[in-house]
Amino acid sequence: MSSIRRSLMAAAAAVALVATASACGSSDTEGGSKPTATQKTTAKPKFDLSLPTSLPTSVADLKKWEQAYKRGAWKNWDKAQWLRKAADFVNPVIDGLWDDDRMKAADPQDKNVPVDVASDQGKTDPAPAQVTARQVAAPYHRSAPDVGKLFFDSPRGSMVCSATVIQDPAHPGKSNLVWTAGHCVHAGAEGGWYRNIAFVPAYNDSGKDAAALKGAKRDVLAPYGVFWADGASTSQQWIDTGAESGGSGSPYDFAVLHVTPEQGGKSLEETVGSAMPVWFDAPTTAQVGTLDAWGYPAASPYDGQRMYDCAGKPGRLSLDARQPTEYRIGCTMTAGSSGGGWFAKRPDGTTALVSNTSIGPVTATWLAGPRLGADAEKVFDAVSRKFS
Repeated sequence: MSSIRRSLMAAAAAVALVATASACGSSDTEGGSKPTATQKTTAKPKFDLSLPTSLPTSVADLKKWEQAYKRGAWKNWDKAQWLRKAADFVNPVIDGLWDDDRMKAADPQDKNVPVDVASDQGKTDPAPAQVTARQVAAPYHRSAPDVGKLFFDSPRGSMVCSATVIQDPAHPGKSNLVWTAGHCVHAGAEGGWYRNIAFVPAYNDSGKDAAALKGAKRDVLAPYGVFWADGASTSQQWIDTGAESGGSGSPYDFAVLHVTPEQGGKSLEETVGSAMPVWFDAPTTAQVGTLDAWGYPAASPYDGQRMYDCAGKPGRLSLDARQPTEYRIGCTMTAGSSGGGWFAKRPDGTTALVSNTSIGPVTATWLAGPRLGADAEKVFDAVSRKFS
């Protein structure tokens, strides 16, 4: 099949999604102990489209649809028609959609809680001291080759989170798996799967600020390419109970993506030369030692273009006594760092991913992330097995 024909088919598939699926918004995680989830489509629109009527044959045509969304088409989508289930995930590759301007303009996915967030005092430790996030040394492919940015489209427009390349036991040395937060891929109880989800490893590898990146082309922002999600899984608890605001569902706010290179080529792990192992059932806060959270904070005072990290001894945060206790560390990173990996040393001295950024207060003084237990391992296994 020619590359032109493949591009046209992908564009047509994208329009089918636009015309049949419902919108997405930002989210969170929560729930009880249930199976995992992954995604397909076939919903019928109930909104009046003042949109182009012909199928797009180029990125330029797709941008016309995007402008129509911004005029309000997203708002008219019937939430009952959201693509919610594991089998509903569809994310066709659209070459060049995530260009330099679109990536730089993406807004952070925001999931804050009030300063005085309610907690179960029996399991919650005092709020940690504020820790100022440190700018990661460039080039990022040497300092943190596993870390990158996640881009996606939601009802609010183009959005961004952070994410981590993780190892896949089904493909040693050739993993295409990415770990992030559930609210970065699925809107939870109020919606379904987001669209046009793509991962950029070592985004802005040179660590330039927004001013220095003015006019920078995509090969500067994405030196290792763009990898599109062709499979996704998040917890059923997040799908059932996750919410855009507050801490609802955060103990289950995790997701795993399988990605494929936009232009074809080597696996993600081969491309970046690294992948982080996942440490399921890591010790509780009393034994885990120092946790290091990584990400691309994008809300003020950060510009979203540079990578930061925070390290500290974790405490416990419990928003609901019926749900697992979360890790919490002091950190000033803001929205945009959501989904970024939390790393810890294992007894054998190696580093592994033990959590991801889920929530933080509006004051940006701390971050909290889920402890990855059996439910997280089910999510991981669902994607690994599907592509084994």
